[in-house]
Amino acid sequence: MRAGKWIGRATCLAAVIAVAGCVAQYRLHGYTPSDEDLAAITVGVDTRDTVAEVIGTPATSGVMRNDAYYYVSKNVRSYGMKQPETIDRQIVAIRFDEAGVVTNIERYTLQDGRVVPLSRRVTGSNVDDVPFLTKLFGNVGGLDLSQAFSE
Repeated sequence: MRAGKWIGRATCLAAVIAVAGCVAQYRLHGYTPSDEDLAAITVGVDTRDTVAEVIGTPATSGVMRNDAYYYVSKNVRSYGMKQPETIDRQIVAIRFDEAGVVTNIERYTLQDGRVVPLSRRVTGSNVDDVPFLTKLFGNVGGLDLSQAFSE
């Protein structure tokens, strides 16, 4: 009778684990301010400091020039062993002029996104694409010892 209870509990536990693996898992990364928060910012009046006070400091800002704040978030859905899928991505860009005053507020979503091909820049070498070990052991057995011991 005890073996029957154990098998029943193990089967129930396996079923719970199997069902839990089929449930979608959602993960939210990052932060983008809501439209209500953005309504509190006035274009042409607010500055970098007031934007940081009202909606918080951004995760990133302009890289080459400090002309914008970027707030980025994405929502990812995962099902068990399947590849995670990005179901929502938002970017809020708040742009500033040279004096640090807000000039524009833009919101981009996943539908606005474009696939950007990254170019891989690798420094070329004058060495052929032959593996190192092949070069290292390539001459083993190809030595002519008669030349080594001749006078």
